[in-house]
Amino acid sequence: MTNQTIKKMVISALLAAMTCVATMIIKIPTPTFGYIHLGDGFVLLCGVILGPLPGALAAGIGSMLADLFSGYASFAPATFFIKALTAGIGAVLFRLFNRNVKSAWTCCASVVISGIVGETIMVFGYFLYEAGLSAFGNGGFTNASLAAGIASSAAGIPFNIVQGVTGIALCVLLLPIMLKIPDVREWIGKKQAVSKQ
Repeated sequence: MTNQTIKKMVISALLAAMTCVATMIIKIPTPTFGYIHLGDGFVLLCGVILGPLPGALAAGIGSMLADLFSGYASFAPATFFIKALTAGIGAVLFRLFNRNVKSAWTCCASVVISGIVGETIMVFGYFLYEAGLSAFGNGGFTNASLAAGIASSAAGIPFNIVQGVTGIALCVLLLPIMLKIPDVREWIGKKQAVSKQ
């Protein structure tokens, strides 16, 4: 195992832990019995820094652990997949938009664009999961229980949007700090861009 592989594994574990802590440390309760948190900023950072697959795993594991530790075990499996998709697809788009970036501003624009798509997946993913969970809790997947599930799940959409926007803003704020680490710059291909700042 090379030093570079070990470094990436350590940073992956660190980012997963930071995602978990950021999700748990500040919780703003919502009327839908969920909460808004800062974890999505680290979910996006996982994807941007580590790339699609390692980023997806770090984001999914960190977010899932936060659900397990916070008493939301029924959401843990869905959270793993939703946050992994958020980070993974965000990472693919970030790398696509960020190929010929010459400055930190355009790098941040790439984060915003990829973050919007990733966080849209998060909002839609939780909407579907909560609607299904609510319908199941109301007696199965009948037309009436599905309609009730969709209605109750739709109430959480605005709060998830706020969480997504907060996550994008946090990722934009933290990325320039992370780019000061040489290995991080190398992983996302920012050697030239950072040296010109």
